[in-house]
Amino acid sequence: MPKSKVTLVIGGVRSGKSSYAEALVKQVEGRRVYIATAEPFDAEMQSRIARHKEARKDYFAYTIEEPRDVALALDSLDDSVTVALVDCMTVWMGNLLHYQGLRDRYEEVDSLLKVLQKNNKQVVIVTNEVGQGIVPATELSRHFRDHAGWLNQALAALADTVIWMVAGIPVCIKGELPS
Repeated sequence: MPKSKVTLVIGGVRSGKSSYAEALVKQVEGRRVYIATAEPFDAEMQSRIARHKEARKDYFAYTIEEPRDVALALDSLDDSVTVALVDCMTVWMGNLLHYQGLRDRYEEVDSLLKVLQKNNKQVVIVTNEVGQGIVPATELSRHFRDHAGWLNQALAALADTVIWMVAGIPVCIKGELPS
């Protein structure tokens, strides 16, 4: 695990981001917490969430399911927590868009960035790179892509380490790749 306060793991869908982030967090001694942003809107997602919870139960003290207020979830961690894994920022951005509609700015993003700047724990954040594909056809899709991209830029700017996942291979683009 890098000796950084904030590590951002970014990549495309099924690039190995979550598995890599979990492996990083497992290297940290102490109490680990998982902050999950997904909501079980359908049967497939319910099943997926249940499988993920079962797979990580031996490594994480507990899971916080927080689809909207990730800043509060991070800020409320007690002193016994050593490291938190937040998965996934683009799912979270989709949640904000779902609940609040198209906005110029989402206050929750500003709150999260403030919490991360004053944070004293190790935090590993997973996010999708959504800007390398075609220009989306709808206003809603373009809005999501833009806001996810701006969020990723802000997270990368404050992160000590940024790891880009490509086909399961971690490529360090900021900081140092853990050995």
